[in-house]
Amino acid sequence: MATRKLYAGAKLRDLRGRLGLTQKDFASKLGVSLPYLNQMENNNRPVSTTVVLALAQEFGFDVTELDQGDAERLVSDMREALADPVFAETPPLADLRLTASNAPALARAFLEVHKAYRQTHERLARLDEALGREGAQLQPSPWEEVRDFFHYCDNYIDAVDRAAERYARLEPDERDIRAAAIARLRQAGVSVEIVHTTALRVFDEARQVVTLSALVPPETQTFQLLVQVALLRQDQLLEATLDLARFHTDAARGIAKMGLANYFAGAAMMPYGAFLEAARETRHDLELLAARFGASIEQVAHRLSTLQRPGAKGIPFFFARVDQAGTITKRHSATRLQFARFGGACPLWNVHRAFETPGHFLRQLAETPDGVRYILLARDVTKRGGHFNAPVRRFAMALGCEVKHAGALVYADGLDLGRDGDFEPIGISCRICERTDCHQRSVPPLEKRLAIRPDRRDVLPYALE
Repeated sequence: MATRKLYAGAKLRDLRGRLGLTQKDFASKLGVSLPYLNQMENNNRPVSTTVVLALAQEFGFDVTELDQGDAERLVSDMREALADPVFAETPPLADLRLTASNAPALARAFLEVHKAYRQTHERLARLDEALGREGAQLQPSPWEEVRDFFHYCDNYIDAVDRAAERYARLEPDERDIRAAAIARLRQAGVSVEIVHTTALRVFDEARQVVTLSALVPPETQTFQLLVQVALLRQDQLLEATLDLARFHTDAARGIAKMGLANYFAGAAMMPYGAFLEAARETRHDLELLAARFGASIEQVAHRLSTLQRPGAKGIPFFFARVDQAGTITKRHSATRLQFARFGGACPLWNVHRAFETPGHFLRQLAETPDGVRYILLARDVTKRGGHFNAPVRRFAMALGCEVKHAGALVYADGLDLGRDGDFEPIGISCRICERTDCHQRSVPPLEKRLAIRPDRRDVLPYALE
């Protein structure tokens, strides 16, 4: 198999800028000529092995970051944005890849403009209703802004993750992270009560009391306790991280703060170093990891998708959670596979079948239109209310990685990875999926011409050319 060439011009330019070096000085330190460096920075030539070694030796640069999926992520996001009917035609995929590689700032600016357009369009669509209500205010939704923040951080927030890891270091007299958190809060004058209530967590600031629900599993109680620890004891760190993110609205900042507090809680329950070591030891067995760290299977799956610390990276996983209507309610990806920014997941993914087999893991070998192959894992997630009349919330979660990592996964045992026919064709979104023979297609792809044939009816009511 031919080695994939590495083009990383934008990252080389960014590193040179952070070091404050001219092209001439940078080329000298890398041991290459000035024209050669210029060609690499403009993606006219791939990054050579000599340069990769020089980056590591001369600057201590984590060379694995050269191959991060930023460009593929931008291409995926641009393709979906261009699927908007407002655009008459879609640029060739090769042009999008050139833009993402050579001008990532321009690509992000385009995505910001398109997002602003969508928000404006949605506000205008609601204008009549809003004007009919006294004091009605039209505000853009902050969810996309927060989602994009975590999306482009690869779902890894270094400062928060390291703070959680430090917090989770137990003293000799501390039994576990839950007991330690309760003891530390009490030392700070905050008591913890567990009562029969439907609210998962309530903090009474006047009484300095944290109330947790007795109706939820222990792992949920522990998680919510640590969320409160983050809000009370790590507020300065969370606020500093939010300042760097520069959110446009107070609503987005508030949502992101809760996201960071949740991130802290998960990282404290499953500290980075210990969790990464255990994941490798158990070959990423979710049930063993859940038992070892006192976490739920969903919490473990989510944590696996965050193991992207520079110099100590785990397997790049994607994680998603969908509801019974197929809507994606959580999405994180450190892989080249990116979820549709709008709408549901591909109906051919096994995550949709997880509702039919509660309590069981489903495995799937899949191939995306770009030829990348994955091993996918799906399981239902049931969240009970704790009493007879309480509604039961049902979701399904998906976890996956590229098939080249299959040897490190217990879930790959027994699968025939060398048989092409075992890999099911999946996509991201019907509007940008290139497959012409998909029997589950809901809408035509933008990049294909339609042929309507009244005298012939196949699975689809049209043909794709």
